[in-house]
Amino acid sequence: MTTQRELDEAQIRRNIDGIVEGIRAKDLEGLRRLYAADVVSFDIDPPLQHVGIEAKMKNWERAFAFFHEVTYEVRDLTIAVGDDVAFGHGFGRLSGTLEDGTAAGGMWVRGTFCFRKVDGAWLIVHDQASVPLDIRSGRGVIDLKP
Repeated sequence: MTTQRELDEAQIRRNIDGIVEGIRAKDLEGLRRLYAADVVSFDIDPPLQHVGIEAKMKNWERAFAFFHEVTYEVRDLTIAVGDDVAFGHGFGRLSGTLEDGTAAGGMWVRGTFCFRKVDGAWLIVHDQASVPLDIRSGRGVIDLKP
């Protein structure tokens, strides 16, 4: 017999798959459905935080503007599920072909997704993408691979 937590984890994994598919299709409306209206995002680009769904979608618009074709992949995803909150972490890489035809291999980032169950649906209320920092140089280390 399948438990509620197993069902919830399966739904959250489908949502993460939906992020991958939405990014590959540059589907802002599809992505919008996966986030809570009050999402707080700590992304790679400034500022320190993007607050609300409109800010998150503008962030995706800026990323999509660079790419003619875009790819996103997630590796080593681990998910912990509670009754009405859940979180996941793993590695993500955004890559593709730039508008000028240049292939961009992208870089691996550390990713965290925090979910809240709202009216029976698991929505992302917080996400974070980061790279390790070389403290001596003050620069991000972007050539690491999982």
